[in-house]
Amino acid sequence: MSNMEKNLFNLKFAAKELQRNSKKCDKEEKAEKAKVKKAIQKGNMEVARIHAENAIRQKNQSVNFLRMSARVDAVAARVQTAVTMNQVTKSMAGVVKGMDSTLKSMNLEKISALMEKFERQFETLDVQTAQMEDTMSSTTTLTTPQGQVDTLMLEMADEAGLDLNMELPQGQTGSVGTSVASAEQDELSQRLAKLRDQV
Repeated sequence: MSNMEKNLFNLKFAAKELQRNSKKCDKEEKAEKAKVKKAIQKGNMEVARIHAENAIRQKNQSVNFLRMSARVDAVAARVQTAVTMNQVTKSMAGVVKGMDSTLKSMNLEKISALMEKFERQFETLDVQTAQMEDTMSSTTTLTTPQGQVDTLMLEMADEAGLDLNMELPQGQTGSVGTSVASAEQDELSQRLAKLRDQV
């Protein structure tokens, strides 16, 4: 088994691992959603919001792992072709130094940098790489958009068959960025009023 074939195996294995991590995040997201519902049922909005933020974060992480898995897969396919056609260049062989520890780290930024080096070896991938970089960088941020958090809390309250009046008393702002702009708050109140009318 040549060195490059070993690397190919590692790439394919990493793609599967990334997919597994994505599924783990999905599970975590479900667990956090359940906690949101519980907290809402107990009337504890602060705790509900924290779990809602965690759920959204897990969801975004899941997408990131899945994207990276697809990217590693694409690189593996190109390496496979190179191996099959005996087109492994010296520079390509050079790329793989320290590859094992990078892939095992499951660190998306490190893996992304490694994939970039590979992709530079395959000029034709340039356009795709640029597009993927854009989508990656736009979702790797770990901030949780408050709108998504509020919507998730509403969904969970709805599933629990509860009213969710999220108007916070003036001056009482949560420690985890619960100070939502009042305009957003008004829009929420209106949506909640509509929800209540439907019940």
